[in-house]
Amino acid sequence: MIGSYVAVGDSFTEGVGDPGPDGAFVGWADRLAVLLADRRPEGDFRYVNLAVRGKLLDQIVADQVPRAVELAPDLVSFCAGGNDILRPGTDPDEVAERFEKAIAQLAAACGTVLVTTGFDTRGVPLLKHLRGKIATYNGHVRAVADRYGCPVLDLWSLRSVQDRRAWDADRLHLSPEGHTRVALRAGLALGLEVPADPEQPWPPLPPRGTLEIRRDDVHWAREYLVPWIGRRLRGESSGDHVTAKGTLSPADIRSRIAKVA
Repeated sequence: MIGSYVAVGDSFTEGVGDPGPDGAFVGWADRLAVLLADRRPEGDFRYVNLAVRGKLLDQIVADQVPRAVELAPDLVSFCAGGNDILRPGTDPDEVAERFEKAIAQLAAACGTVLVTTGFDTRGVPLLKHLRGKIATYNGHVRAVADRYGCPVLDLWSLRSVQDRRAWDADRLHLSPEGHTRVALRAGLALGLEVPADPEQPWPPLPPRGTLEIRRDDVHWAREYLVPWIGRRLRGESSGDHVTAKGTLSPADIRSRIAKVA
C-alpha cells in the first residue's frame, strides 16, 4: 500500500508529449500516481513530481534527489542519464557509476526505488546509432537494481512503443497513448493489477508510400531536428526556464486526463 510517491527525472518523467487541456504536461508518472491513489482512501495519498525537461544526471542529482530524500516517500521513481547518453563522447560506464551513487542515496531514505531502462531506438532515425550505447547503460541500470533491490520499469522490452503512434511529433518524446502504456508497465513492475495491457495491439494502419514518409521526415527535420541541434550548439536546454510541477492532486490529474480523453 503505497501512500506517497515522488517522481524524479527529466522530460520523460515530466510528461513532455502528453499535454493536458491547459497545455501543461501530464505524463506516465502522473498517470501512475492515479493508479496508486486509486488503491488508497480518498485524500490519503501524496504525490510530488520534481522532473524537469532537458536535465542531465548531475543536475537531477543536485536539484531533485535531496528533495526526494527529504520527503522520504514510500516510492520514488528515478529516471536519469538518458540525456547524458545522447551526448557525443559520453561513457555509459561512467554515467552508470554516478547513477548508482544517486540510487544509494535514495534507497537509504525511501521505501522503494523504481528505476527505468532506456528505450530500444532501432526505429528512431536520429538515435538508432546509439542503440548499443543505450543497451550498455541498460545493463548497468539492471545491475544496480539487483544490488539495491529496485523494481525495474523495462522500456527496452516494451514492444508496443515501437509503433510510431506511441511517439509525439518530435520523435523524441512519448505521445499520450505512449505515456499511458508506460504507466501501465510501471504498475506491473510494482506488482499492481492494472486496468489494461500495455502491450495491447494497436489498430492496423494503412500503408504509407515512400513520398509520404519522405515528406514527414523533411517536416520533422525542419520543425524539430534543426531547433534541437541549434540548442545544443548554443549550450541551451529546453528546461532552462522550466520549474517542476511539484505537489499534484490525483483528483486534479484524473480531471485533466478525462478532459482530453
